[in-house]
Amino acid sequence: MTIRFGVSPIAWANDDMPELGGDTPLESILADIRDVGFSGVELGGKFPRDAETLKPLLDSYGLDLVGGWYSGALLVHDAEAEVAALQDHLALLKAMGSTVFVHAETSNAIHGARAVPMTDTPVLDEAGWTSFGERLTQVADYIAAQGLRFAYHHHLGTVVERAADLDAFIRHTGPNVGLTLDTGHAALGGINPVEVIRAHPDRIAHVHCKDIRRATHRQVREAGASFLDGVLAGMFTVPGDGGLDYGKIMRALSDIGYGGWIIIEAEQDPALADPRTYADLGLRTLEREAEAAGLKKAA
Repeated sequence: MTIRFGVSPIAWANDDMPELGGDTPLESILADIRDVGFSGVELGGKFPRDAETLKPLLDSYGLDLVGGWYSGALLVHDAEAEVAALQDHLALLKAMGSTVFVHAETSNAIHGARAVPMTDTPVLDEAGWTSFGERLTQVADYIAAQGLRFAYHHHLGTVVERAADLDAFIRHTGPNVGLTLDTGHAALGGINPVEVIRAHPDRIAHVHCKDIRRATHRQVREAGASFLDGVLAGMFTVPGDGGLDYGKIMRALSDIGYGGWIIIEAEQDPALADPRTYADLGLRTLEREAEAAGLKKAA
């Protein structure tokens, strides 16, 4: 099993807050990603959504398309409707040779609302989890039949934020419902990412690595501010610049024989945190810790 390192373009241009890097050309973003040394990139809002345009563009920078966030709505419609809605996204991923389908429930999420405090994260009751879990499993089974791994993205401000949410998520879903383990969202949601890796090795389908500034998160949360306010305040950063121990995280991934993508995804204001500089720090940190942990990088 081997790993590959990729990056999300969100540090260069933030889709949830277009004022952050909105004027940065896509070509400049891709050149930075290539020059830092990544081999793949996730989708961003600036990317063309047809493979005939996107594939030669990424090929010209020597980059693969890893996949990209899909906003689900399984709390408001059934699995059949979700499968119908995701067809364009799935077709693009298949045409681009992507191997993971990153999905997150956003029908009642608050992470994109500047007026809603971070403390108002939605919560599901047992009946809600039963229905949601059944629908997730049906969609994941469909995605698996299409040749991709379903990778659910837990996230602050969504129904899978806290440790209890993640436990319910695992309990109510079938084995094809993989997890996009996001180290930063896990830690700030009160979830230990190393424990998740060790407890649920078969569910780890994809990995997002961001580092955290706990004090900043605590201050923003206690002030009643929103998730996006927390991003602007700097509660996230890249591996090597925050409070998480990536040596332990890489060793845990090595112990379960993880093979696949490891993505740096750290939302910051690019005017304050130069994306290329921070991406380089994050990649060098992960490369060093992964090598020490015995994870093999693909040639």
